[in-house]
Amino acid sequence: MKQIIVINDALKLPPGKLAAQVAHAAVAAFLEADSTARRRWLALGMPKVVVRCESEADLLALQAQAEQARLPVAPIRDAGHTVVEAGTLTCIGFGPAPSEQLDAITGGLKLAR
Repeated sequence: MKQIIVINDALKLPPGKLAAQVAHAAVAAFLEADSTARRRWLALGMPKVVVRCESEADLLALQAQAEQARLPVAPIRDAGHTVVEAGTLTCIGFGPAPSEQLDAITGGLKLAR
């Protein structure tokens, strides 16, 4: 049981902006999960992994796969007040969900840097 946050690495967001977007994704995806998944994830210490993909198109493909698998998904689109234009897809939160289900979709992605 874990959560995966996938960032759009093409944006090259500054560290503070990236941290805020990842936090948005973690909270939003948590709220999409059912109560059983939430409780299990909280009891395990809220494990999460932040990985990267190369483009918005890659993010959207991952989102479609997760939605087809009926996993909690939370795309984060920026408000446009600072670094990127309004509506820019910065990252997506997946889970909390069983690790095996998330790994089937995001397991090939590299860790964020």
